[in-house]
Amino acid sequence: MTVPDSSAFGPVGPVGPEGQATPADRGDRAGSDCPAGSGSSSGPAGSPGSTGPTTPPGATGSHVPSDSPAPADSPAPAGAGGPVRIDGPWTHRDVAANGARFHIAELGEGPLVLLLHGFPQFWWTWRHQLTALADAGFRAVAMDLRGVGGSDRTPRGYDPANLALDITGVIRSLGEPDAALVGHDMGGYLAWTAAVMRPKLVRRLVVSSMPHPRRWRSSMLSDFAQSRAGSYIWGFQRPWVPERQLVADDAALVGRLIHEWAGPRTPEFPDEATVDVYRRAMCIPSTAHCSIEPYRWLVRSLARPDGIQFNRRMKLPVRVPTLHLHGSLDPAIRTRSAAGSGKYVEAPYRWRLFDGLGHFPHEEDPDGFSAELINWLKDPEPDR
Repeated sequence: MTVPDSSAFGPVGPVGPEGQATPADRGDRAGSDCPAGSGSSSGPAGSPGSTGPTTPPGATGSHVPSDSPAPADSPAPAGAGGPVRIDGPWTHRDVAANGARFHIAELGEGPLVLLLHGFPQFWWTWRHQLTALADAGFRAVAMDLRGVGGSDRTPRGYDPANLALDITGVIRSLGEPDAALVGHDMGGYLAWTAAVMRPKLVRRLVVSSMPHPRRWRSSMLSDFAQSRAGSYIWGFQRPWVPERQLVADDAALVGRLIHEWAGPRTPEFPDEATVDVYRRAMCIPSTAHCSIEPYRWLVRSLARPDGIQFNRRMKLPVRVPTLHLHGSLDPAIRTRSAAGSGKYVEAPYRWRLFDGLGHFPHEEDPDGFSAELINWLKDPEPDR
């Protein structure tokens, strides 16, 4: 195994143990480095940043007064409070699945398309696709993954198999027989997993900026260039330190990562107002810890029985039509790493490379991404 330098997550100021805290406790301490109001939350203990299902859309964490709603793409200014339930044409609510509560934003009517965000973001990363999919005749739902945004922060359950069951549980809770899964980054990793574990609940699969889990594992262990590109994942393996670094200086590192991972073709993304929303979301207590936990499992389980069993399970082929999208200049997940994923799909598989885009093609070129997505979803016979 080649482990590159993880200087992106090097020590920031004095760091020392603070006792045997629970995961949620460590996240709360980490959140103390963020500005007042950024970690505001309501709802029961264990679910910071979320609200009960009776809360009207945009009421909690809204960035504008309820009598002056903002446009769908209008980000919340830094320091205005919790950013989770951002106003827009969508509806916010909570659903129960797999023993936890998950915040969703939904818009439109028709076949369900479930959108899964990656790191270091939350549901709002799909704001452009929510409206585009709804206009195209789909029921678009963007969920916050476990431990992020308005969803519950549980002390455990961050392995990919359980996180995939969160996703399929949300599909059932929404009263749908199946869904087209659209996942980016870690959300893409979980979409691959759900398609293998619960194929009857996945109608179609769309993955952006993430190879198949077996391909990801192979690349991280044997390809030095990919291992170096994913050095932040190696840095996540230390206790306490990464959480503190993510929230230090008002989560400045979140903004740095988004800037560094975006491609050069669209200089308007990311603008600072958008970055502020993601920085504030990371400052919600416990979010930093919960965001890191899935990556810790991916590495620490490599030689453990549970990790070996998961890797063997992922040998089962994906048997649903799959669209694989990737930015040609993605610095976090190299094109060569992602492009080898087709061999794990025994169904129509389409590879689409966005020239000049980086790790966030759905935000860097939202119109192009949405058009590619919708055309493929509407294609009755997607070919190879």
